[in-house]
Amino acid sequence: MYEEKHKQLKELEKVLTERVDGLARDLSSTHSADSAEQVTERENEDVLRNLQEETKMELQQVRAALKRLDAGEYGVCASCGADISPARLQALPYATLCIHCAK
Repeated sequence: MYEEKHKQLKELEKVLTERVDGLARDLSSTHSADSAEQVTERENEDVLRNLQEETKMELQQVRAALKRLDAGEYGVCASCGADISPARLQALPYATLCIHCAK
């Protein structure tokens, strides 16, 4: 299980890192000279900033999951200590809580 989960989490880390980098590039682009277009561009920037923040948070969770995996604590609920179901970990590989504690 370790190798498979490690590979899955590393791949997710790579995808999220590339997404953060792409969003940073998009946010660093120059603005149009047209003021009407600038309004739309600034609205788009707000959306991009929100996506970037959400992606950074998810990336932090993935990296924390990798640390738990290396420490032998992966798949154990941080609240009750029970095993987190494989189905939950498949759906949310960086889950820290079992389904009962997450509710």
